[in-house]
Amino acid sequence: MRKYSCFLFSAFCIAIMGCHSMKKDHHVHEHEHEGMEEHDLHAGEKEHAGEILFHEEQAQAAGLEVMTVSSSSFTEVINVSGQIQPTPDNEITVVSGSAGVVDFVGNYLTEGMWVKSGTPLVTVSAKNMVNGDPSVAAEVEYESALREYERAKSLVADRLISQEEFEQIRLRYEKAKNARPSSVTSLGVTVSSPIEGYIKKVYIKKGDYVDVGQPVVVVSRDKRLQLRAEVSEKYANRLPALTGANFKPSYGDTLYKLSDLNGRLISYGRAVDDNSFYIPVIFDFDNRGDIIPGSYVEVFLLSLPLMDVIAVPVSALTEEQGLHFVYVQLEKEIFKKQEVRIGLSDGERVRILSGLKEGDRVVTKGTYQVKLAATASVIPEGHSHAH
Repeated sequence: MRKYSCFLFSAFCIAIMGCHSMKKDHHVHEHEHEGMEEHDLHAGEKEHAGEILFHEEQAQAAGLEVMTVSSSSFTEVINVSGQIQPTPDNEITVVSGSAGVVDFVGNYLTEGMWVKSGTPLVTVSAKNMVNGDPSVAAEVEYESALREYERAKSLVADRLISQEEFEQIRLRYEKAKNARPSSVTSLGVTVSSPIEGYIKKVYIKKGDYVDVGQPVVVVSRDKRLQLRAEVSEKYANRLPALTGANFKPSYGDTLYKLSDLNGRLISYGRAVDDNSFYIPVIFDFDNRGDIIPGSYVEVFLLSLPLMDVIAVPVSALTEEQGLHFVYVQLEKEIFKKQEVRIGLSDGERVRILSGLKEGDRVVTKGTYQVKLAATASVIPEGHSHAH
């Protein structure tokens, strides 16, 4: 009986110890499972860190465009400042042919006004001057000399006057003819535009007094314009290799390519200006009608081509505190902000020195909308994709 009681007590103790062991193992297993779940959660967060959710509907609304990065040729660029100027043969300064007081033919005469060849601009009258109107006197002299010249031609033919006398009469007529104003009315001498174009500058006001030969207006055709770039002397040895230029006016974001405007290199300086230390480089090109002469521009001088270069459109870049970024498409609706180091730009594309590789898909249009989405984008729970 005592042996049987001892046996039962031993079995009871073993059972109790087994329960405690099972509880301990179960507790350890729970902790291990919780630890694995926590590890998986952090791993998922790390996997999707920095990714941006941009839905297809958002992409359509933003007009999203993406390009696949590949190496290509890229032209070496010298980035300088410059100015648009008229070509010398497309601009004329109109001067007064007589002295007197100015009056406008129309109600006004303003810069930017379009005029045709022969359009009357102003009249110059001296009828109220102390010595009288010289244009009227010149007209009277011309009429008198013309009558005498016509009469002398028949007299010399009949040998009624000598050839010497005829030459004197003819010279008087030619002198009066040249001194005669080209267009005289009751209002005075009319000054007209010799070419079709726009009035670039007005030198006078209504009621001003002008002398003979004094500038009245400048008329410009603007069919051809010049681009004058100011290049630092440190680039002097690269000027012979220039192939063209692009430019962007200060009043807009449009990039103009001389290759699209029938542009050509006219000349570049062989010496440095003592006052500015810059070398002028001159191009001329066709004006499409929306380029303003006199405006200052950012110039991208194009030189030798570089091969196997990675470059992206300017529109793909964003800048934050001096750093540059692009947005890379990982999946159809998943994007990533990628820092890049940039090189030179030709105004249309920017060379990428590091941060991108061939095959990357980069946002080129709708970049700003993706940037805005980055501040609110959340990767949905349970999302996963291959990296």
